[in-house]
Amino acid sequence: MKTLTAVLFAGGESRRMGSDKATLALNGEPLWSRQIRILRELHPEQVMISARSKPVWCPKDAEVVLDEPLSRGPLSGLAAALGKIQTTHLFALAVDLPGMTSAHMKKLWALAQPGVGIIPQNDGPIEPLCAIYPVEGASLARIALSKEDVSLGGFILHLAAQNRVCFYGVTQAESLLYQNVNTRGDWQRATA
Repeated sequence: MKTLTAVLFAGGESRRMGSDKATLALNGEPLWSRQIRILRELHPEQVMISARSKPVWCPKDAEVVLDEPLSRGPLSGLAAALGKIQTTHLFALAVDLPGMTSAHMKKLWALAQPGVGIIPQNDGPIEPLCAIYPVEGASLARIALSKEDVSLGGFILHLAAQNRVCFYGVTQAESLLYQNVNTRGDWQRATA
């Protein structure tokens, strides 16, 4: 049986955007609120927020998981979240994917198997922050944090070598769902 925890990744510094991406409004709704809403449509047992420090906008019913050790990028947040879950899987979603839909995330969740997560692959590049990780990856994440290469890509390749993830080929139509916003120009294109 599969069980799910969802985590919203909102720990980036938003340097290129110039302001906190999580607070940008899409159709009058802040991105953080939108992303949590669509994560809840997966009916997870728990919703968490991965961040460097507790966000001012944090909902009262969401647990904040701070990067450990002092942030070494998204792998720090993923390792901390995987270390806290009481479910078989963790669905990780970045706050800066305004086109993502709950229907697509449900499709990914349906593909996950016991002990095996799903990593979308978008015409070559992987999409590690709209992906499903098995709880068995927790110890591997802690080990990966002790290495020099703390990229999510390297960690995912290690998970794949251990048969802990499968890759999902994103279709051309679905690729729009994965457009992240890092700059004001990205935001204008995504919301046009």
